[in-house]
Amino acid sequence: MKISEGIEHFYNYQRLNVKKNTLRNYQFILDKFQKHFGDIKLALITSENILRFMSEVSDGTKQSTKKLRFTLLAAFFNFINDAIDPDFQNPCDNPTLKKLFKAGKPAPFKILEKDVIDEIIFRTRSPRNRLMLELMARSCMRVGEVLKLQPRDIEERKVTIRDPKSGKESEVAFLPQKVADRLKNYINDNGIKPGDKIFPITYAAAKIVVKKAGELVRIHPWPRPVIPIFVVIELIVQSFINNG
Repeated sequence: MKISEGIEHFYNYQRLNVKKNTLRNYQFILDKFQKHFGDIKLALITSENILRFMSEVSDGTKQSTKKLRFTLLAAFFNFINDAIDPDFQNPCDNPTLKKLFKAGKPAPFKILEKDVIDEIIFRTRSPRNRLMLELMARSCMRVGEVLKLQPRDIEERKVTIRDPKSGKESEVAFLPQKVADRLKNYINDNGIKPGDKIFPITYAAAKIVVKKAGELVRIHPWPRPVIPIFVVIELIVQSFINNG
């Protein structure tokens, strides 16, 4: 079986069984795989070939990214073996490759205290930047989720997050009442239409906003500030109280 045929069978199966984000990850690695090897027979690919390919496609990336891409490629070969050709030998099933592309130790998360986050927000002068930081800190939204927000996604304190990172069609976040009021006023004051982005800036620009805000108090926060669990619990309790 040639590479193109195997990939077609694999996609036909995965489209029915995985989330959109997972499918995109498969497409990323398999597109590069097919470009690298052309359309040769899968049986001709060796572990040495996989090592060269993985070294090329993962050069300069984090160990976690290398592990993910190797796992996706191995899953493709496992599918060929399990569903199409039981005699096919998975070239990723190699002790050396598994050792090279195993997961690294996760970096510890930095937990920011509530008063530190409050100070970061208070010292941010730009209304737009301050509101973005509040949405991330008070409702635990990611940078990308904040940047996708449109006025039509806001209903009182309820925020619909479309195409979230989880792969679901949508998710819901709840805002503290004061943040919801400030967001509503910002939309009205700037004449933002229902289908327009509330914060029309790039992801890179948003990360700079977070970085500069952290520098005001001499810390380096993540793109989504991490807050103590009691703040999250407080928001959940408030949502139940206010929504009956």
